[in-house]
Amino acid sequence: MANESVLLVEDDDRMRHLLDLLLTREGYRVIPCAQGKEAVQRLQEEDIDLVLSDLQLGDMNGIDLLQPLRRSQPETPLIIITAHGTIPSAVEAMRQGAFDYLQKPLDHDRLKWVIRRALQIRQLDRENRALKQQILSQFGFDGILGECPAIRRVKEQAREVAAADTTVLIMGESGTGKELLARAIHYESPRRGGPLVTLNCAAIPEPLIESELFGVARGAFTDARQDRPGRLLQADGGTLFLDEVAELSRSAQAKLLRVLETRTVEPLGGGQEKKVDFRIIAATNQDLLRAVRQGKFREDLYYRLHVMPLHLPPLRDRGDDLDLLVSHFLRRFNEELGRQIRGVTPDGMAALKQRAWPGNVRELENLLERITLTHRGEWIDAKDLPPDHVANPLQLAFRTLLAQGWSLDQLQARILNEALHQTGGNLTQAAQLLQMDRSTFRYRLKKINPGGEYSPPGG
Repeated sequence: MANESVLLVEDDDRMRHLLDLLLTREGYRVIPCAQGKEAVQRLQEEDIDLVLSDLQLGDMNGIDLLQPLRRSQPETPLIIITAHGTIPSAVEAMRQGAFDYLQKPLDHDRLKWVIRRALQIRQLDRENRALKQQILSQFGFDGILGECPAIRRVKEQAREVAAADTTVLIMGESGTGKELLARAIHYESPRRGGPLVTLNCAAIPEPLIESELFGVARGAFTDARQDRPGRLLQADGGTLFLDEVAELSRSAQAKLLRVLETRTVEPLGGGQEKKVDFRIIAATNQDLLRAVRQGKFREDLYYRLHVMPLHLPPLRDRGDDLDLLVSHFLRRFNEELGRQIRGVTPDGMAALKQRAWPGNVRELENLLERITLTHRGEWIDAKDLPPDHVANPLQLAFRTLLAQGWSLDQLQARILNEALHQTGGNLTQAAQLLQMDRSTFRYRLKKINPGGEYSPPGG
């Protein structure tokens, strides 16, 4: 408690001096004031950990300090002391937001205990707010990196839906960050104080998925010696995230639909139905509408889940977000693994940008963690990447031409023209170079450019 500041507001000189000595001996930094206006001025000038004020001051009421206190330092507790205590005045002080109300003559031990308790609660409140801020920075929308239009649009939509209690369906390829987005929606929502319960429907064997979801009543089977709540009950008051929801069996789909309609859960094996209050966020890497047409997913459940659809783009469609993600992951792994990699060379970034990233952000994250763990240089170059992550020159050339919008005929013409260039215009040698006979070569060349010699765009 040492060095914590106490603003002491007491218009009685003798009592102010006595309390100043008492609190100073306890290790507090006491700031004595004789008038309310002086106390208000001190609140504006410096940080105060606790205010101890008489109820009846010469120029104002001690409770009147609450308003300027809430404006300047809302976390600071106020304790009221008075020699003229009444039940109505005590009730009014507490109603206005005072931490406690003590009558004179003061019990010094009780006063010291109340002050310690007030400061401890203040510290806990600060730590709680800091923890919530840390959670939001890690799991909130700020934790979803990306500046491309598609990601910004998804984040804007998710922020809007987070404030409501709407069912959300997140779609996207594996590794695009569907669970990360679901966590952000939960922690930015009014349900953030409740649990976030997750269930990967693809990771649970089909015979067990219903017991995981709905729970098991005692005696439902041989080993069921007691009631075991399922994920639906565990999510009461919070959010249930169903990942890979397309993997649910038809039976589980029907039971889940009933829960969404009735908001009651009946465990396997019978037992009493229980009311539940949760928000559901589902995710899938499959086309659910196609699964409905194929009879693999219930249409009525699909429309129950498809209230607010969010689409996460694959990494290959996110443009310059790759640079942002690479920098982020390198900073994180440098810190976690004790490395000092400064970044990726231009050739290295060019190689990374040529990859299609079938595993999306998760694949990039895993790759950079592996490289950071094993690499000993300051920079990561193309040669430091695994062979399957580096395109060969021919692949790079074709990808560049395709990105520029070249057609199949244009690509074929470019190859034929290059063969002629290599052989000085000799048709026979050009045909041999491309492993075809002369007549076929001439036929393809004339088909592409019947008017004469072909020269592809750009030379």
